[in-house]
Amino acid sequence: MSISLDTPHLTGAARELRADLVERAAALRPVLAGNAELTDRERAVPAKNIDALAEAGLLSLMQPARYGGRQTDFRTLLEVGREVGRACGSTGWLTSLLNANAWFVGLFPAQAQDDVWAHTPHARVAGVVTPSGTARVVEGGYRVSGRWAPASGCAHADWAVLGVTRPDAEGTSDAVGMVLAPMSELTVEDTWFVAGMRGTASNTLVGEDFFVPAHRFHSVPDAVEGRYATPFTDEALYRAPFVPVAALVLTGPQLGLAAAAVDLLIEKAPQRGLTLTNYASQAEAPTTQLAAANAASVADSALLHAYRAAADIDEAARAGVFPDYDARARIRMDAGMAAVHAREAVRIVCSAQGASSFGESNPLQRIWRDIETGSRHAVLNPDVAAEIYGKSLFSIRGTVSVMV
Repeated sequence: MSISLDTPHLTGAARELRADLVERAAALRPVLAGNAELTDRERAVPAKNIDALAEAGLLSLMQPARYGGRQTDFRTLLEVGREVGRACGSTGWLTSLLNANAWFVGLFPAQAQDDVWAHTPHARVAGVVTPSGTARVVEGGYRVSGRWAPASGCAHADWAVLGVTRPDAEGTSDAVGMVLAPMSELTVEDTWFVAGMRGTASNTLVGEDFFVPAHRFHSVPDAVEGRYATPFTDEALYRAPFVPVAALVLTGPQLGLAAAAVDLLIEKAPQRGLTLTNYASQAEAPTTQLAAANAASVADSALLHAYRAAADIDEAARAGVFPDYDARARIRMDAGMAAVHAREAVRIVCSAQGASSFGESNPLQRIWRDIETGSRHAVLNPDVAAEIYGKSLFSIRGTVSVMV
């Protein structure tokens, strides 16, 4: 059982690139944090945030280098997402998801990738892989209709990856797939009214009988088993396992939210008294010290689970080895536990800070709302992940979900 936390064969240049990108993300934190309350109130990440991320090269981490992208790895995406998430959960979420959807495009045939980036290398991609649309076979491709939600990043995207079913292909690997469509073929319905991650504007995409050429379809069962349509098989990034990636990319901003909560506790505790006690400051009280230790340690546990999963994904991709079912089950478990531990770290901090944690002027309440919402994404469901992983430990496979 692997316990590595980084890809051992990462080159010096790759490590330097990662460090540089993470430093760029950290440098943006004051601006992003300054916009966080506005992001939450207006239910939208400001264009200035997206522009700053793009200018820093942080929205092309998963784009092929053939089109000018960074083509990094998933540890880098986690670290960048964590830094951005420390400043603003919603902005961190979009950073991770816009990059993840670019990775999905990298799995498609070359012509589909060209459609997206050959003439518009800075094009961004949103998406919903859940098959809530239908593709009907016609000459040269498909007529597609459906409603897709939640479409994180759709307000800032030029293209969308959309999950579909194909009734004509029932019983085959093409029965469920993904299609690529320009946003001009879709409308956006304002449906994202939620308690947390409000700024992600993860609204509903609607399409009615639009045409998708055949080369912009990719089988989901094939993707789940590592059979990708990209002809560029020498590009390690696009050999990574589909479902583990889909789960892991959601954890980066949550690692950041947990770190932000611990930061707030350490910053505020020395300046506040502990109500109804003799302590002049919370920082002097063993109860607060224990809470800080526990919150920091649990946040580290979240990070270690996520980093182990990223190391396994990145190393397998580098080696050209597709992880077997049991390895993929454990990676999905790691992603679920990262979310659970990150959420628990925030809960500990809120309890230590008391009722004031939930004052509207306190950024901690936004952190709490964001992580309570984001950590409950379906692909991170820790109980489902535990059942899949527990069964796999007893060599029982494929009975819970195909998404492993």
